[in-house]
Amino acid sequence: SGGWWDWHPSKTALEYHWRTGALAVTKREGFRKYYDLTERVLPASVLAERTEPAETLDWACNAALDRLAFASSGEIAAFWALASPAEAKDWCAAECAAGRIEEIEIGLADGSWRRSFARPGLVDGPVPELSGRLRILSPFDPALRDRKRAERLFGFSYRIEIFVPETKRTYGYYVFPILEGDRLVGRIDMKCARAEGCLSVRALWPEPGVKWGKLRHQKLLSELDRLGGLTGCRTVDFGPGWLRDP
Repeated sequence: SGGWWDWHPSKTALEYHWRTGALAVTKREGFRKYYDLTERVLPASVLAERTEPAETLDWACNAALDRLAFASSGEIAAFWALASPAEAKDWCAAECAAGRIEEIEIGLADGSWRRSFARPGLVDGPVPELSGRLRILSPFDPALRDRKRAERLFGFSYRIEIFVPETKRTYGYYVFPILEGDRLVGRIDMKCARAEGCLSVRALWPEPGVKWGKLRHQKLLSELDRLGGLTGCRTVDFGPGWLRDP
């Protein structure tokens, strides 16, 4: 049908053998992976190593918590998808009993509280000073990686719509979230026309309650100028009716 995930049987077989260790990925070109037998990719010394499931579980949960700073057991389990929710819950209980992590309460965007876990002393530590600049985030930014977590913390409902039929999209094909300080203030639909060297802003939707005034717009221009240096687009074009209602 031409869908992104409609794999041919051969692709399914390659992915299966990659995930189970028979094959390794040697390189990537765009979205294309190149596979080879694992023993021809990894040194024999690496292949000879064996890790017990309990070691893998402990590493996955620790590494997830280090990256998230605070998290529920379910969020820890989901980060690498290597631990089941029950395993992550048991890991959190054991680590709390050993004093290596502690249970805390996190205030959510809707005013409720969520039971979470963190390293001891996190809630008493200094809070970094937030930048006042405006940032356009990738849809795959760590702050948005877990869409449900982002919605709980920021009150920001975000779904990438590149896989959604055009007639069913709420915003657009590739819409980027906009972060200001610790608040997601809007989303922007833009396209890089490299041949013309122009970054075209099709639409921008402020979040409810966010006023798009001169100061915030100046911050946006600064961010678009920064993106221009990354994309090779030295000019910016705002299409008609680009500033939309929340």
